[in-house]
Amino acid sequence: MSWLVLALLAAAPTPGAMDPLVAGRPLSDRLEAVSARFLGTPYVVSPLGEGAGKDPDPLVRYDAVDCLTFVEQAIALSLAPSADGVVPLLTRIRYEGDRPDFEQRNHVMEAQWVPSNLKKGFLKDLTRTVGGERTVRVKKSLDDVAWGSKSGASLGLSREGQRRGDFEWDLIPAALAQQALSAAPNGTVVVVVRADRPKMVTRISHIGFLIHKKSGMFLRHASRSFGKVVDEPLANYLGRNLAYAKWTVEGVSLYGVQPAPLAPQSEP
Repeated sequence: MSWLVLALLAAAPTPGAMDPLVAGRPLSDRLEAVSARFLGTPYVVSPLGEGAGKDPDPLVRYDAVDCLTFVEQAIALSLAPSADGVVPLLTRIRYEGDRPDFEQRNHVMEAQWVPSNLKKGFLKDLTRTVGGERTVRVKKSLDDVAWGSKSGASLGLSREGQRRGDFEWDLIPAALAQQALSAAPNGTVVVVVRADRPKMVTRISHIGFLIHKKSGMFLRHASRSFGKVVDEPLANYLGRNLAYAKWTVEGVSLYGVQPAPLAPQSEP
């Protein structure tokens, strides 16, 4: 483990699975406990990078998160058997390959992050299982129009690093999400999908964890609006965003977290 990671681990309470109070518990319990350690953590846009090169932000940090890095780190910490296992797991989650590389980072959710983690086995698609007949199929086309947009250009990828094509996935419509999510397991990853815009490089705007409490359902997420990681009543979150007419929320997709098979070892 690098000196930077060791410094970060030493500088703040480690919210991970290496804590004996978390280790050995069911994965859903570990996800809830680990993600809870981040409550109150400040929201900062894109706080992680490759530690060098185009994005020299650190590979891991616990003092600042955005919605995606919060989820990624919580998953890695929940699955890691020790502190030394966190960065390798986080790297496999964040990148298409198994090493930090800006061009290989899973930048676009529906085209890279979700399919990559489904393929690697970190995620299991629960959308149709939970949504049943209410589930619909949606699509995002990534072409020159999307990549030439402000949002596409802002990623700073070379043409070779720009994923192109039509990408489809399942969705539970927003009007039905509150009722449907009552049947989703605790710790389910909730992906928020908005209306398609050809001049946007993604339709997925947010991600967090579903948390069931005695007082109701909550979205545990790193919120730009609140400026930190919060537990927000799910009904409040959906209500706020359904009222946001500038970019309509169409619904949510749901994914369960699971341990992925070990990465293949490289040849000596």
